[in-house]
Amino acid sequence: MEKIPISQWSEDDRPREKMMLKGKGQLSKAELIAILIGSGNNDESAVELAKRILSSVDNNLAELSRLSISDLIKFKGIGPAKAISIVAALELGRRRRADDVLIDTTKISSSQDAYNLLYAELSDKYHEEFWIILLDRANKVIRKANISEGGLAGTVADPKKIFQLALEQHASSIILAHNHPSNNLQPSQNDVQLTKKIVAGGKSLDISILDHLIIGNDKYYSFADEGEMP
Repeated sequence: MEKIPISQWSEDDRPREKMMLKGKGQLSKAELIAILIGSGNNDESAVELAKRILSSVDNNLAELSRLSISDLIKFKGIGPAKAISIVAALELGRRRRADDVLIDTTKISSSQDAYNLLYAELSDKYHEEFWIILLDRANKVIRKANISEGGLAGTVADPKKIFQLALEQHASSIILAHNHPSNNLQPSQNDVQLTKKIVAGGKSLDISILDHLIIGNDKYYSFADEGEMP
């Protein structure tokens, strides 16, 4: 079957023209990616190539954002420039979400609020990182801080560093968080023991540990929600 180039499609079927006529919300994920890459290859249109790329990650943008430039250029028709465009667009989307949270959320009232605040920092990573959110007495965010970075298997969080930051910032409570690159959100025995250790240290300083989140690519586990806080 002969491939019909996008330029010969009806205007309603061309991604750029479709956006102009109907708005960005009417475009599929593949059509949006097709706009980024501009052209396909000898066998596929830009939309068909975009669909194949999405199919490789089960049509999941969170998984797509984990692909590197070297991963993307393995697809026929994707060179470094197109790969960089895709990576940059997905990174902008992630940062935009973080900016929305900073604008809209100054008070943490649920695990979802905490997850939203840390999503951009901890999702789609190939290594573990440990972060904290410092809160005042009204549960308003004082700051968020990266405590440590590790490898694929784990990271070490030093309670002394956590409480030093909390005391310097006059925090009344802390939310702990780290990511699992495997996307398996079940807490390990080390996660449980570390949580107990930090909670015990907080009690001696009159600093409450409200929750410990384990963050995956697009979901999270909350010790508090699951009734697992010591």
